[in-house]
Amino acid sequence: MSTRTKLTAVKIEKKITFAAMKGKLHLIPVPISEGEFADMLPASVFSVIGKISFFVVEETRTARRFLSAAGLKGKIDGLSFFELNEHTSPEAVDEYVRILDNGNDVGLLSEAGLPAVADPGSLLVAAAHRHGVEVVPYVGPSSLMLALMSSGLNGQSFAFAGYIPAKTDERKQHLKQLEKRVFSTGQTQIMIETPYRNDSLFADILAVCRGDLKVCVAAGLMSQNQFIRTETVSEWKKNKPEIGKRPAVFVLGR
Repeated sequence: MSTRTKLTAVKIEKKITFAAMKGKLHLIPVPISEGEFADMLPASVFSVIGKISFFVVEETRTARRFLSAAGLKGKIDGLSFFELNEHTSPEAVDEYVRILDNGNDVGLLSEAGLPAVADPGSLLVAAAHRHGVEVVPYVGPSSLMLALMSSGLNGQSFAFAGYIPAKTDERKQHLKQLEKRVFSTGQTQIMIETPYRNDSLFADILAVCRGDLKVCVAAGLMSQNQFIRTETVSEWKKNKPEIGKRPAVFVLGR
């Protein structure tokens, strides 16, 4: 083996050793409704949370409640929680990465569903990649995918449009843009809204969108009062339900 080859081998070995010292970032799903956790999450999720002492969460109180119900009751006070939400600074996210750099595994939790999807946790995932930290995702409920698969609309080409603007005029303009995309490309559009604005959003859809636009309303997914139905705008106008403050996903298609 040449001297250059030996030196390269040493560098690679050191790099692998250093990477192995880092912790892993575990992306842990959370149920999206009340019910038996075993019906919503795989066994691998319950197994991994019992091995982690550091959690980055959107809200500590709800994270503690979830972990307690998931099997860590009586052990919560021995865990460390760090909040990552709309108020968290980039400097704080960098500090969270240092926990991983120091060899500690970290669990990332959203308030509900999959972390880092329409969720500030994506900032930590991005930082983990920059630092060469292994990211480990786990299977769990996604209201977006549950709504899409239940809608009967195009699942071959779709886009998540995120949260809709809150101001009425901006929201109506945005809805017309999404409608145009549906009919010009055939691409299904998925959107969500803060629960207390569900009925206002639905009313605006019916007010400004074409009568032949198909709209799926998927509310309270995986709960006992789950509601999923796809109708055209014209059909919805004949029998408009009150969605209320249940978490809901709206899917537009043709």
